[in-house]
Amino acid sequence: MSGDEHGSGQSLSHRSIEAHEEFIQHIERGQRMVRILSITTVVVAVILAASYFSQILEPFVTGQRYVQVDLLNPGLLVLEVVILGLTCAWLYVGVVNYLFYTRVSRQIKAIRALESEMEKGIIA
Repeated sequence: MSGDEHGSGQSLSHRSIEAHEEFIQHIERGQRMVRILSITTVVVAVILAASYFSQILEPFVTGQRYVQVDLLNPGLLVLEVVILGLTCAWLYVGVVNYLFYTRVSRQIKAIRALESEMEKGIIA
């Protein structure tokens, strides 16, 4: 673009608003994708947590101590608790990401409302 195109076309504030709009749209696209991934992560983590938790509780609830392995083997219980802990950490990350992008979504809506008011003020 030459200097004439900058001066004769749009004002600096108008170009700034357009650049801001493009940036917000880019954030919204990314926000939707990450939000969907966060929801998927939460669902998978909940399923895994329930599965691991049931494996830990099964010998205590049913009284069945042996299937093919000793379910009360301390090494196995430690491994299951570690896996459950990792699953809970995964669940935490998914929930935090979801809450963050939900908050970003609300902020974008507020920005859009302010932007609309600014445009009305500029046009009027």
